[in-house]
Amino acid sequence: MNNKDNARLGILMLDTRFPRIPGDVGNPDTWPFAVKFAVVEGATPEAIVCDDVEPFVQAFVAAGQELVASGCSGIATTCGFLSLIRPRLAAEIGVPVAASALEQAAQIQAMLPPGQTIGVLTISARTLTPAHLAAAGVPEDASVQGTDGSSFSQTILGNQPSLDVPAARADLVSAAMALVTDHPDVGAIILECTNMVPYSAAIAAATQRPVFSIYSYLMWFHEGLRPREFG
Repeated sequence: MNNKDNARLGILMLDTRFPRIPGDVGNPDTWPFAVKFAVVEGATPEAIVCDDVEPFVQAFVAAGQELVASGCSGIATTCGFLSLIRPRLAAEIGVPVAASALEQAAQIQAMLPPGQTIGVLTISARTLTPAHLAAAGVPEDASVQGTDGSSFSQTILGNQPSLDVPAARADLVSAAMALVTDHPDVGAIILECTNMVPYSAAIAAATQRPVFSIYSYLMWFHEGLRPREFG
């Protein structure tokens, strides 16, 4: 692992206490390169996903500016719902911002064969609005499936200190299977929630669809921030 003092990617963290297992965006061991984290105090999962993000916008901006001042040249977040404020974050922080896995949608849709669409797996279909999707460039015909009410959603949104990993995996696989069963034209799945990454392989195996996430997004994003040297 590279020294974090050389990190180019800064990640704005929600104020959480749930376990960030390997694969989670907030676990430093998830990344094969150095990252820096900054916690936005008071920005809990419930506040950002279920309530109003507006009271926290300037706190996200300030935290992002601190990461840039420390040497980061690109900023990411740990919640897909923050697609709604990405334009303001980029404008005020002054560097590229990758706010949500959903922002991969246009590229993924362009890769799919005719007649296939994107499926979105979200932690809260109840509060993921057309505005969130439009801000991220998700096509209007994309299908959305939530994990609302599941053990996984209750743990993350409730900011609980323990996580039943097998139960969470089962919840996500079940929701993904419902998505592709109800919408067989779904050719690829995007995981809106950054905490879903540890279960990507299980979802792909069960649905036989490619699965994209904040991990795939930030691996690509980081390659632009620090291109690999050859030779």
